Amino acid sequence: MLVLERKVLEKIIKHCKKEFPLEACGIFVGRNDKAEKIFALPNIEKDSTRFLADAKEQLKAFKETEKLKMKILGIYHSHPDGSAYPSSRDRELAFYPDFFYLIVSLKNFNNPEIRVYRINGDKIEEEKMKIQGGQNAFRR
Repeated sequence: MLVLERKVLEKIIKHCKKEFPLEACGIFVGRNDKAEKIFALPNIEKDSTRFLADAKEQLKAFKETEKLKMKILGIYHSHPDGSAYPSSRDRELAFYPDFFYLIVSLKNFNNPEIRVYRINGDKIEEEKMKIQGGQNAFRR
């Protein structure tokens, strides 16, 4: 189960909405499956149906994660018009079976749908998500 601090989830959603109508992407880091920080990364694809994180910014995020003595827990990205389910391209690019893959659907912009998965080849498993701190007003 992925545990998200409310402020972390709010930052993810804010980033996804800021990049709309393009896909947003980033990573979230923390300890013991609890996400404590995000790194919003530039989508160099500049596309509404796919993303590719900037490699230089990824490297900076990896180094900062090490300094914080945290680990990368997963990757997040948005689907501006689609559902919060991994696309065929998402599945092709899911190279880290231990990562959480968090997808924010902005199909209903004011009420985003958020879901979390583990992806290993063609195997997609939805994971439970717990939001800590405050009221849970997000759809799953």
